[in-house]
Amino acid sequence: MSYQYDLIAIGGGSGGVATARRAAKHGARVAVVEYDRLGGTCVNRGCVPKKVMWYASHIAHTVRDATGYGFEIEQKSFDWNALVSDREKYIHRLNGIYETNLDRENVDYLPGHGSLVDKHTVKVGDKTYTAERILLAPGGAPVIPDIEGAELGITSDGFFELTEIPEKVAVVGAGYIAVELAGVLHSLGSDVSLIIRREHFLREFDEILSSTLTSIMHDDGLKIINNTSLAKLTTKHNRIAVTTTDDRSLGDFDSVIWAIGRRPLSAEMTPENAGVEVNSKGYIPTDKWQKTNVDNIFAIGDVTGRDQLTPVAIAAGRRLAERLYAGMTDRHLNYDNIASVVFSHPPIGTVGLTETQAREKFGDEVKCYNTAFTAMYHAFSPHPQKTAMKLVVTGKEERVVGIHMIGTGVDEMLQGFAVAVKMGATKADFDDTVAIHPTSSEELVTLV
Repeated sequence: MSYQYDLIAIGGGSGGVATARRAAKHGARVAVVEYDRLGGTCVNRGCVPKKVMWYASHIAHTVRDATGYGFEIEQKSFDWNALVSDREKYIHRLNGIYETNLDRENVDYLPGHGSLVDKHTVKVGDKTYTAERILLAPGGAPVIPDIEGAELGITSDGFFELTEIPEKVAVVGAGYIAVELAGVLHSLGSDVSLIIRREHFLREFDEILSSTLTSIMHDDGLKIINNTSLAKLTTKHNRIAVTTTDDRSLGDFDSVIWAIGRRPLSAEMTPENAGVEVNSKGYIPTDKWQKTNVDNIFAIGDVTGRDQLTPVAIAAGRRLAERLYAGMTDRHLNYDNIASVVFSHPPIGTVGLTETQAREKFGDEVKCYNTAFTAMYHAFSPHPQKTAMKLVVTGKEERVVGIHMIGTGVDEMLQGFAVAVKMGATKADFDDTVAIHPTSSEELVTLV
């Protein structure tokens, strides 16, 4: 049978675009379908604008620390609107670059909502297109709770639409998005309350990270309200009144931000029309080749529910394209030991197994090396922060199976150590590496 395309990707985010471009590079006829701006969540409402805001809040910290180094600095103002305006110009420039790259690789860009008609046909608007293979990469969207007045709050998407910084804000959630937004707003001057359902945030991360960041947040004046959930939101004198499930009133806020999770955008693609399986949470299961239960339909990125990180979607997509169109028959992504960073204040870097995961897998063979110290930068800071690190090893050879760090600069130092973990480095390999002094990273190769 003749098809218009070899591959159609539903979703113009980082994963869909990366797959499409790599497939086209190897001679495939490819189209990308996207209803929103190209680049997906990462470019438009995620990694990129978040990092811009994090840089701004990091600079605010630096200004406050400057007195410890002999500078007399007076912060006269902070222009939220100017920052947001420049950020959006930057993002729009990236949108254009994405479109240019598609055009350069001869990938057709089909703007509009993409949905499956059958396993070889995609509908976009009132037109249909056929393809030998179809890639599902629609990404996800923030979750809004089903409670009274929930519409009075905003999501992480809404955060990037704020035209002014809220004076008093509640961030609801315990994951990395909640922690990052709370830290940015607090550092830029908001009165922030982080509301979490259980005792701790970042529960899927190693305990050393959550406990250290909790202590730092408390010292910095950010309020953490734990073991509670919100029951309803109401308006009161143009502000938002919050009531918890245990009948507490937490005060009136200018803004409430929902950061309680994300849902996959699978239903919008009508996967049932092609017989694609979707699990009870809306995720599309795939095998190691990114293949769904339908032989010619593949899925990558957030919609699969695995490691919802932009570089993961890109890596999986490129490997898929190389397997399908470049003859690399065994090419696929290994999801073990994927490094990630939380842009909190200070940042968190982690790769591999947590101590708990390692003990569940390897039992008594696990040993941990820990350190906590004040980094040299903070020796003169009026607002010193602790740096903490944990090395998780297993077996007689003490193979490194996990690294967990929090502190100034760990976001940049993790990448190289992640390579070492991926390659199977041991504690002896770390110990045999000459330290770079004076740095925080040297602590990882001098642990005893």
